[in-house]
Amino acid sequence: MNNNQQTLPDIRQTLILKAPIQKVWDAVATSEGIAAWFMPNNFQPIDGYEFILEAGPFGSSPCKVTEINPPHRLSFKWGKDWTLSFELVELEGQTEFTLIHSGWDVDKVTEFGESHERVRERMSQGWGGLQKSLAAYVEGN
Repeated sequence: MNNNQQTLPDIRQTLILKAPIQKVWDAVATSEGIAAWFMPNNFQPIDGYEFILEAGPFGSSPCKVTEINPPHRLSFKWGKDWTLSFELVELEGQTEFTLIHSGWDVDKVTEFGESHERVRERMSQGWGGLQKSLAAYVEGN
């Protein structure tokens, strides 16, 4: 590698949800939907829109929508280093949902002074639990 930054692999998790794509899109690309399974927020599905994720004890995280392509892809900057992307693929009444959490770097620390390496490990497990919440939300009603 030419640069001296060592990147860590993206967190990439895929899940098949027993729900139509529009329902999953509404869960991952509306303020109400995101609040139901992830965090309170003031998100709006507008390219370039700046919003806040309320991360409980970690305070408010500034975010900015960087890509929106309903009902297939949403990406936003999260905090100072990360990008979060949600990718949806329609599968005959079900939806393949892929979450990609990128921007990890072994030399960086988060706003809270923890190494990316340590936080990535925790987040990787945390996303598993969040995806269960998302599944329960879209499949449950």
